[in-house]
Amino acid sequence: MVIFSAAAMFFYCIALVLVTSRLFHAQGPNRGAVAIFATIGVLLHGAALSQAIMTTDGQNFSLTNVISLVNWIIAFTFTVLIFRIRVIVLMPVIYACSVISVALLWLLPPEFITHFELYPKVLVHVVLSLMAYSALMIAALYAIQLALIQNKLKNKKTLVLSPAMPPLMTVEKQLYHLVIIGVVLLSLSLVTGFIFLDDMFAGGTAHKAVLSIIAWFVYVAMLWQHYRVGCKMRTAVIYTLTGAGLLTLAYFGARIVKELILS
Repeated sequence: MVIFSAAAMFFYCIALVLVTSRLFHAQGPNRGAVAIFATIGVLLHGAALSQAIMTTDGQNFSLTNVISLVNWIIAFTFTVLIFRIRVIVLMPVIYACSVISVALLWLLPPEFITHFELYPKVLVHVVLSLMAYSALMIAALYAIQLALIQNKLKNKKTLVLSPAMPPLMTVEKQLYHLVIIGVVLLSLSLVTGFIFLDDMFAGGTAHKAVLSIIAWFVYVAMLWQHYRVGCKMRTAVIYTLTGAGLLTLAYFGARIVKELILS
């Protein structure tokens, strides 16, 4: 795993340098070169994750492994879409977080062994939860990008905008598309949780369900306001980041305390 992790970090770093060195250049970064090195990094990251999660004792879904898995999903998504949508401005954050998440695989290797082969229905719930969280974290990145572009336009800093910076309305449209996808996945995650989990509201896990449900209402309120009465960009950003914060607390809050602070 160490070899795969070190190699993944190396190729992620090359992709990161290629992006940041020409982020605001008139022609933008070389997408082809970035895609090549990022793809190799994503593949090696996936190999390292496979070794970290699939153990002889079961599936190790420790906090660091789950965080790295979510980051892998996001890095994979953005790398696949690098030629289709103008998301280069987010790439430095994505690949920097990828480097950190890969490093966490061996720097902080706690164990949280599960046996999904015995509970395939629970695996469906977990996969839906990870997909929902990843989609809504990507939406949060878009919300941050939306706020940055809007701020530059308000301050009349349009001269610093480059081809790497997508049009404001394009980002807003993509933000709502991502939130819709995330809400659908989150809805399926909650439904499967109620159906397949016996301890959905048990003492140690009740906060996950409660915070996830509150986050679901936040996103639904955002979409309702947008399609019924209109939603200002600033309000959309607040909605998106609030929902992302609630989901992060739901998924990782207690585990951060238990696995990293109290361990």
